[in-house]
Amino acid sequence: MKPTLYLASGSPRRREILENLGYQILQLPADINETPYSDETASAYVERMAAEKNATALTLWHSRHTHEPEYPLLTADTTVALNEQILGKPDNAQHAAEILAALSGSTHQVLTSVCVYFNSQCLCTTQISHVTFKALNEAEISAYINSGEPLDKAGGYGIQGLGGVFVQHLQGSFTGVMGLPVYETISLLEACGCITPPFIMK
Repeated sequence: MKPTLYLASGSPRRREILENLGYQILQLPADINETPYSDETASAYVERMAAEKNATALTLWHSRHTHEPEYPLLTADTTVALNEQILGKPDNAQHAAEILAALSGSTHQVLTSVCVYFNSQCLCTTQISHVTFKALNEAEISAYINSGEPLDKAGGYGIQGLGGVFVQHLQGSFTGVMGLPVYETISLLEACGCITPPFIMK
């Protein structure tokens, strides 16, 4: 039997990362208002989002069950920031073009906060990566937007997909930029008394 996690996230990338580590995933909903507060920093925002998703999923769980979750409940949130400005998912193609033009030739931050609830305790951590884009021309931006990839991703790109060709330098965690930093996630699970990654046990 594979070790099991509850994942309160609709991100296929987070699910894929965990499944690649050998975990069985049970999906839970965690719909929250993701609007940043006025003057909220990127780190405060991403930490609040991950914690609120976890609390929302846990509240839903308790509304349906009389016992605690038998498996760890994991939530995460990723945001992109440029010069302290939070860059969310593009509203449309024009917005995506504006975001990519702003990232062009500069270094931005990708912050991913992870929360794990298990055995009546909730532990959270945030991983920050620094990503440098090459200078992009209008043709590259247009072609990338036409691929459809940027429109559902924070910061308007996916490092694991076509957007990876724009990344000139990465300081931090590749999986963190994808949406779930593996090292930090496993450290949280182990701190909660959860089983180590299945591949280690083979």
